Amino acid sequence: MSVLIDQAIWPAHGRLWAHLVSDATLEELHAFARANGLPERAFDLDHYDVPEERIASLIASGAERVSGRDLVRRLERSGLRVHQRDRR
Repeated sequence: MSVLIDQAIWPAHGRLWAHLVSDATLEELHAFARANGLPERAFDLDHYDVPEERIASLIASGAERVSGRDLVRRLERSGLRVHQRDRR
């Protein structure tokens, strides 16, 4: 069980964003996010959007840095992935 974070490569609102996920349960993900002060509004069905400047502190709190591909692969294996077609 791990909380994973990828690189901040997604531009929005004048900054770059990363994704924070759990490869085990959404409960684990929400607990980690709450413990690290991430707002509920940052949650998007299977991940939290995290601004680049928060990455170092989240890693220091136990998030594992992974590539975007690895993050998606592990999220899919966990069964927690919500595909784009299902986001409507």
